[in-house]
Amino acid sequence: MNRASLRLVFYGDDFTGATDALEVLSLAGLKCALFLQVPNAAVLAKYHGLDAFGIAGDSRTMSPEEMTEQLPAVLHRLASAGAPLVHYKVCSTFDSSPAIGSIGRVMEIARPHFNDACTPVVAATPHLGRYCAQGNLFARSGTDGQVYRLDRHPIMSVHPVTPMGEADLAVHLGRQASLRIEKLPLDEVRQGPDAMRSRFEGMRRAGADGVLVDGWDADDMRAVGQMLLTLGRPAAPVLVVGGSGVEHALTLAWDLPRDAGTVPPVQPLPADAPVLAMSGSASALSAAQIDEAVRSGYVEVALDTPRLVTEHGWQAHVDEVCSRAAEQMAGGRSVILHSARGPHDPRVAATLQALDANGISDARARHIGGRLLATRLGGLMKSVVVAARPRRLLISGGDTSSAIARALDIQAVEVAARLAPGAPLCRVLESSCVPGLEVAFKGGQMGSRTFFNEARCGNDS
Repeated sequence: MNRASLRLVFYGDDFTGATDALEVLSLAGLKCALFLQVPNAAVLAKYHGLDAFGIAGDSRTMSPEEMTEQLPAVLHRLASAGAPLVHYKVCSTFDSSPAIGSIGRVMEIARPHFNDACTPVVAATPHLGRYCAQGNLFARSGTDGQVYRLDRHPIMSVHPVTPMGEADLAVHLGRQASLRIEKLPLDEVRQGPDAMRSRFEGMRRAGADGVLVDGWDADDMRAVGQMLLTLGRPAAPVLVVGGSGVEHALTLAWDLPRDAGTVPPVQPLPADAPVLAMSGSASALSAAQIDEAVRSGYVEVALDTPRLVTEHGWQAHVDEVCSRAAEQMAGGRSVILHSARGPHDPRVAATLQALDANGISDARARHIGGRLLATRLGGLMKSVVVAARPRRLLISGGDTSSAIARALDIQAVEVAARLAPGAPLCRVLESSCVPGLEVAFKGGQMGSRTFFNEARCGNDS
């Protein structure tokens, strides 16, 4: 591959976030692929002419200590890939904490690999209903369509692992690491890219470690993208932090030719080709999506999550679920497995109690226990996929998606079809057990209420 052709490389802090970024680039007509590991020259040679590539990571579930151990080598290799910009792609709602998925800690770790440069933080993702003004992040809720400040958001303010109690992202990131975060507010963004660059450089010279950039609409994002393009070069790349608003800003700034037919909509599967779905999210939107899936004909299987996190009996439960799901799918029924129906599902508290009974405190249970549950869900889904051999797989929940991708040995994917903003239908390019499988990975707050039905029956809108 010609390194000079690379426009961007990115690392997604979970699988759903990585496919979100991949979607924006693919819909713009760029040639790109997503890998689970940083590809070497031999791997990249198989995908000649890439404009961009990404890594689907799992740092959203890491502690700062795990980040310190695992991320420097990855960041160094991405900085050496030959692209002028390297994007650390986070959830568009920036959900993270000092203890889990710390975005601030990643910015600290990255500094020596990017010449201690000041990091632009792109806060807005307007195409997904995420807006930023005066450094405060606002997000549209999938449950009622209203826009909320993040600390009052009905889903993100009660996230089971990283509840967002602060909407000012400079404060939020400042609590995660010893960083000086300045702000480039909306009125300055609207003065244009030249003025933005001048202000950015001034804050950098004054000692800023990062600059939080506002944005509210597509015109704002185009200006942000134009400013970003002036910052890096292949020999001295710049790290950018943010959601898929980064890709959106850059595709607008590159002024690429628009071709709506580049990525087709999802096509319906034949009646004899049921799909397999897994919801590992406890969000209220996920609960509504499960309800709608069942109403549309999916067979639901409620997982016994307390049993799944115990050392005795979890494998028997996996075998039971696998047998039931495979039997239903053999009969032509689509199946949806779920670990919770909303944040108040009694299984959430019962799972924490089961972990506590094993000597894991509540704080550690939300981290270690969540990872254990995701790993068990990954193994469960591999068993069902091997038994039922679905053509299309649907996964909801960031941690769950990453675990299932690892369990299925998915090494590379590309966007196959448009499904929902931030949640495309992908095609597995590299896997020892599911090559060619169509799979959608989505965050718990993504998609409409009818997401699972659209993914089965098609959406030609």
